[in-house]
Amino acid sequence: MRTDGGGRKVLRRPPPEGAAEPGSVSAVHQFLPALLPRDAVGAHTLEMQVALREAGFSSEIFVEAVHEELEGRALHFSEFKNHARGSILLYQLATGSVLADFVFARPEPLVVDYHNLTPPEFFRQWDTTVANALSWGRAQLAHLAPRTSLGLADSAYNESELTALEYRRTGVVPILFDVDSVGGQVDQGCLDRLGAEKAGGGADLLFVGRLAPNKAQHDLIKVLAVYRRAYDPAARLRLIGRPATDTYAGALSSYVRELGLEDAVSIVESVSSGELGAYYRAADALVVVSEHEGFSVPLLEAMVHGTPIVAYSNCAVPETLGDAGLLLPDKTPSVVAAAVHRVVTDGQVRAALIRAGRRRLREFDLGASRRRLISALTPLTGVTA
Repeated sequence: MRTDGGGRKVLRRPPPEGAAEPGSVSAVHQFLPALLPRDAVGAHTLEMQVALREAGFSSEIFVEAVHEELEGRALHFSEFKNHARGSILLYQLATGSVLADFVFARPEPLVVDYHNLTPPEFFRQWDTTVANALSWGRAQLAHLAPRTSLGLADSAYNESELTALEYRRTGVVPILFDVDSVGGQVDQGCLDRLGAEKAGGGADLLFVGRLAPNKAQHDLIKVLAVYRRAYDPAARLRLIGRPATDTYAGALSSYVRELGLEDAVSIVESVSSGELGAYYRAADALVVVSEHEGFSVPLLEAMVHGTPIVAYSNCAVPETLGDAGLLLPDKTPSVVAAAVHRVVTDGQVRAALIRAGRRRLREFDLGASRRRLISALTPLTGVTA
């Protein structure tokens, strides 16, 4: 670590001595700030470990912290020195972390798997700490570019950021997504409860994702208000996700009260995998009006559970969704509400979207994605899929 002329800390590129040569690699070890349950990047990391081990590599996951539910699935990064021989480092980058400094300072070849960082401007008015953390992560993403042998991204949208930062070699490997696992997790008790609420009438609109300004839950509340006035006064909106910042989450709750929608909007911060499956099964539509998405795993989850999708065509959403939903060029609340009404009331449209979702899921076949990962690493490892 050194400082530039302005006194800011910058990373010094380490010497290349000790780097493994292609063909001599026996291990691909992953680095992740925190391994968490019910987390898209965490699930992707665990699936990557399976793929790497099946390809014949030794593969451990090194973290700063691991959730108690996943205790034993990861090691603290300080233990890496015992596993370094013949290895490549694969860093899962989705936030700022001291691990970026750690992998930068190592001599082994480095792969960065980029899952996107929300532009900090979305958080400036809500939480400067979060905004600064995102700025830190984006600075690390840029600093890692000359050190990185291969930059991977889970969407072409994310890959474009790597290219702009002059990562020398890049490729796209989608999120490793286990359709069978997701589809089999439905809590029947929760589904029965949601069904009983639905028996009283009213459509259920759903959104899954962190409560965050870039996810634009405030715009979803506007959509519900318009939808109830124009089409269905008993409609409900269910928001599933933990707050990215308490100030934005608090503002959402205040907005709901201001519009008199307390009985129509529910915010559920934490659910089990089975409960999440029940929410998808009970929903009439997943509605996405995000201002920024780097991939959006909930789109795939909705396809698995047969939930029709209405989405604003923005960032990586069109790339992930394909033709498996109604893509809207405009997210004016009246436009979104009209599209939702069509999906809810037109059985043919609804059935067509569900069929399209099942077809679209084939593009994210887990076996194919695992092979794509191994092929992407071939220039560094010499191992083919």
